Amino acid sequence: GVLPVCHPLFALATEDLSCWFPPNHLFTVDESRSQVVVYRIRFFFPDWCGLGQSHRVQLPSDRASPVLDYPVIDYLFAQSRSDFIAGRVAVGLSLPTQEQCLGLAVLDMLRIARERRQSPAQVCGHVSYKSCLPAPLRKQIQQHNFVTRKRLRRRFGQSLRRLGGCQADGPHLKLKYLLDLERLQRRRSEEIFHVRSPGSPAPIAIHVSGDSGVAWSCGGSESRQHFCDFPDIADISIKQAASRDGGAVENRLVTVTKADSRALVSPGEGSGSRGRAGGDKGVTPSPSQEVEFPTLREARSFVALLDGYYRLTADAQHYFCREVAPPRLLEDLENQCHGPISAEFAVNKLEAAGGAPGLFLLRRSPQDFDSYLLTVCVQTRSGRDYRRCRIRRDEDGRWWLSGVARRFGSLRELLGTYGHRGLQAEGAQMRLEVACPPRAKEKSNLLIVRGGVPRPPGSPPVPRRRGLQQMMFHKIDPQSLTRVRGRAPGVAPAGAAPGWHGPPPRQRPRAPQGESLGQGSFRQIYEGVKRDQGGEDGARRTPVVLKVMDGSHRNCLEVRPRHCHLRGATQGSLRAALSRLSLSQSFLEAASTMSQLSHKHLVLLHGVSLGKDSVMVQEHVRHGPLDLYLRKNRGAVATGWKLTVAKQLAYALNYLEDKKIPHGNVSAKKVLLAREGDAAGGSPPFIKLNDPGVSVTVLARD
Repeated sequence: GVLPVCHPLFALATEDLSCWFPPNHLFTVDESRSQVVVYRIRFFFPDWCGLGQSHRVQLPSDRASPVLDYPVIDYLFAQSRSDFIAGRVAVGLSLPTQEQCLGLAVLDMLRIARERRQSPAQVCGHVSYKSCLPAPLRKQIQQHNFVTRKRLRRRFGQSLRRLGGCQADGPHLKLKYLLDLERLQRRRSEEIFHVRSPGSPAPIAIHVSGDSGVAWSCGGSESRQHFCDFPDIADISIKQAASRDGGAVENRLVTVTKADSRALVSPGEGSGSRGRAGGDKGVTPSPSQEVEFPTLREARSFVALLDGYYRLTADAQHYFCREVAPPRLLEDLENQCHGPISAEFAVNKLEAAGGAPGLFLLRRSPQDFDSYLLTVCVQTRSGRDYRRCRIRRDEDGRWWLSGVARRFGSLRELLGTYGHRGLQAEGAQMRLEVACPPRAKEKSNLLIVRGGVPRPPGSPPVPRRRGLQQMMFHKIDPQSLTRVRGRAPGVAPAGAAPGWHGPPPRQRPRAPQGESLGQGSFRQIYEGVKRDQGGEDGARRTPVVLKVMDGSHRNCLEVRPRHCHLRGATQGSLRAALSRLSLSQSFLEAASTMSQLSHKHLVLLHGVSLGKDSVMVQEHVRHGPLDLYLRKNRGAVATGWKLTVAKQLAYALNYLEDKKIPHGNVSAKKVLLAREGDAAGGSPPFIKLNDPGVSVTVLARD
């Protein structure tokens, strides 16, 4: 049957497939009525039969693992054939499409002959070829005259006899049938949800597909606007729609937010317009906009679909909404249990965690829904090894260790008891000291890699320091930079025009003059102006922030280790020289990292100037650090304002996490306020996260 590894591909639906149920749906059935539900594959991926474009994540030393095993392929064949013949999936009636449908009918009849151990001629005598065709095509054939129908039947029999000599068995014929059907019905796995935007009567169609993610279209238009792929989703929420008369309504509002904080349908997206405001790199995020579903059941069906695809492509241990969270997943998170991962991945995770004796990993059995496997790292005479124990659960919810009669009321109680007493298995003493819990977005055989789509994120690699020749950033001419003095950061002079870019050149003294705005980790920070040779209006002046490296560390950028002369050098002078080299390299590493990032909630790095001073040139953020703003407006900042700022900061950190870049220095002074916001006008605040500065590890060594 269907094993636990493939079970997440399935879901329950109504008999007419009008609605799918979330995995935590509770059915209420009494004696007066009954409800028929079907267990079907809901989540589809491109070319996933066999070792096609889509496959499961595997370890580097292993070969590619197919998404489906044969029992599930057999199930998929029965489901797909039933949908095809019943006409549940639209099929065109053009001449090329009719030829393809007849080819599928030939494969189906040949499969029936193989399973019945009969010849193709014998099967044709008992089974009509039209029973293997979709209902619309059968109806069209019945409308032809007798001569045409006889000609079609004779041609079909000739094709079947010609293929009758092939040695393909039933499973291979089913696989060929599925591959041909996928080419015929490109969008058979796509689900469409008909919704509307609150306050607008125009209908919106949301398209969800395993190969392209989420898209939407308006008013029945064929043109689609792609929204995002599943790993790009950051948040999903469901709430009740507001009633005009104040009473309860069935409608539900669903908000799907990307990692860059864009909502699913935003104002102006239908017409292609985008707003602009200060502080953003050209695009300001519009306030969150929801799509409205007519019923709660349809809203949960939509959210469960996105939730399931996210677990299959990005993070097998994650859910967005508790309203649709699988009960088995909630149980696993409570017990620090991995899903039904393979033994190879279990050992790999223990080795990545250090592999110390007493380290153990709990996972669900890949073969049995009511069994768990305990993989423990032990120390034997021949060295470190890994042993496995099976934990079972009976129908009453009692737990026991395989081979031991004692029962426990919970899995946590069982692990706690044997954690104190220890275990004996295969001649080795096992201790359950430290659990190896599942981590966010870690690789396992539960994730599916799709053809043409980037691989799912894995565990972050061990950070390595880069050499100067590996760093990348834009170099800025020192002559194009000027420091500004006599003005507080972010404050324009009285009467300045809205597009003011700083005082005229004659009022800007050259470096090293200028008023310092503060001091960072071994850096002086100044406000300045960057001049670019523009077009018709001459040079374009851009307000910037200049982070100047301490001059005492500048010379170490020219250090050539192979040409250093150590004669006469003291241990203290060498330590100081190496410390300055580390500081300078960390300064440039921060610049190189920030120059390769692009997110609206991260401060933009214009580049680095390597003249007399090492200067990091960043965009000027109008209202400065968040800690100063909060101190200045103590008691006047609303809770909703703070929550909006926290949410935007979370988007920035989530983006850095996806890039495998730890910030390491998040604080209120590193959060810069680009826009204060206006609650009355509906304008939210807008923040940008600044660079982390010089590496904390380097500062500790210094």
